[in-house]
Amino acid sequence: MKKILIISLILVLGINYSCKDLIETDPESVITVNSFWQTEDDALGGLYGMYNQFRTFARTDLIILGAARSELMGHGLQNASFRIKYFENTLTESNADLHWRQMFRIVDYANLVIKYVPDIEFANEGDKNKIVAQGYAMRAYIYFVMAKTWGDLPLVTEPIEGYDSETTFKERTAVAQIFEFIKSDIDQANNLFADNSYNTNRSIWSKPALNMLKAEVYLWTGKRMGGGDSDINIALTALNDAANSDVELLDNYEDIFSYTNKGNKEVILAVNFKDLEASNNYFADMYINANDVSSTINEQDREIIGPPGGFNWWAPTALIRNQFSDDDQRKAGSFLNIYYSKEDGSSAFLTSIVLKGRGFVDGGIRKFLDDVIIYRYADLLLMKAEAKNALNQDPSDEMNEIRQRAYGDKYAEYMFVNGTKEENDEAILQERLFELAFEGKRWWDLVRFGKAFEKVPSLEGRDSDTYLLLWPITLQTISLNSRITQNPGYN
Repeated sequence: MKKILIISLILVLGINYSCKDLIETDPESVITVNSFWQTEDDALGGLYGMYNQFRTFARTDLIILGAARSELMGHGLQNASFRIKYFENTLTESNADLHWRQMFRIVDYANLVIKYVPDIEFANEGDKNKIVAQGYAMRAYIYFVMAKTWGDLPLVTEPIEGYDSETTFKERTAVAQIFEFIKSDIDQANNLFADNSYNTNRSIWSKPALNMLKAEVYLWTGKRMGGGDSDINIALTALNDAANSDVELLDNYEDIFSYTNKGNKEVILAVNFKDLEASNNYFADMYINANDVSSTINEQDREIIGPPGGFNWWAPTALIRNQFSDDDQRKAGSFLNIYYSKEDGSSAFLTSIVLKGRGFVDGGIRKFLDDVIIYRYADLLLMKAEAKNALNQDPSDEMNEIRQRAYGDKYAEYMFVNGTKEENDEAILQERLFELAFEGKRWWDLVRFGKAFEKVPSLEGRDSDTYLLLWPITLQTISLNSRITQNPGYN
């Protein structure tokens, strides 16, 4: 059976594809349109290629885009000067280094699936529809991430299969039109998914995952782009549809992220990482290196750390750590404050490490190969609370379902009580911080709630600089495609 792959031949919006960008097939085979898109196995090969590219994106880019510019993360023990521009929100067109290359690769793979799979003969038409649905869902998700990040985008709806300057080098399309395209792709996928079932480890697009994306998209357009109550009602309906599947809150918060508990019933969509298939993901950058685990670290912290690994390039900020209550099981399940003993016998703070995603130990080596969760049931409940509050409905049921798990026997002390719309919004945003910290959500939450300039210290007093809510486009991207213009404020 063919090992996997597909290909784009030259450029995506001025970015070169090299031989290293291909996923290899059998050594003697050369994939072409004429020879590849013929069988069900070919369709699956194309689909797996798309997910492989998605995993490459989720390995590091997702957390940088979704959290690095918020108040969540700051300096760790290792020198990470290359990330200061994120923490301090000092991005410029000169120092911008995160571009859309990998995301357009994923789009290209999705375009191939959407274009060619419908013409392949399948034994079961439902299997074909499910594959095509995943292509539409993936394209919608990636465009959503890019639209939140850069605003206007080149709109690419066909795979890049040869050199054509008109299709390869495209101008940016207005973000409002991009969102219409995203919504159309979601509708296409929704029509193709037959039911609310999941695969074994919940690592591919499903109808519930698609409805989570739909809800997030319509919350964004409802709150940020003038869609108002109409869009938010659509979001609420999508959340109810997603909840009508095999999902639940796990009793133990830490179990959600356990390496041995992948694909558990709280997960709606995750990016799958496996040993020998992928390198360490972003959680490796938020743990602690062996060189920093000295004999002066107290024994209790040492036991929790276990075999060290990765780096402490960035760490949870004191601003965030100090907001968690010791009564909240999410504190112990999310991060660890590490202390060391001073010569006078007193303790002093060393650093903080993220405990979500700390992987497993193999032969004394820690491997950070936990799945990267895109959507889970707690996120659904909190988006539902957000939508209900925006529609002047009481979000207490959803908020208290989250808090009951978080506080256990002490829940009565922390029960949510419905307040004003503004008070509820603040409480929901805060609950999302406690529940979803270090999962690549915080920056976009702050932007969606309109709180980035209020909550992020490096943005305080800069409210008039609204261009900062988008990212600059890299100079490399602009130099390779003269039709791409810089975002206002960065040029």
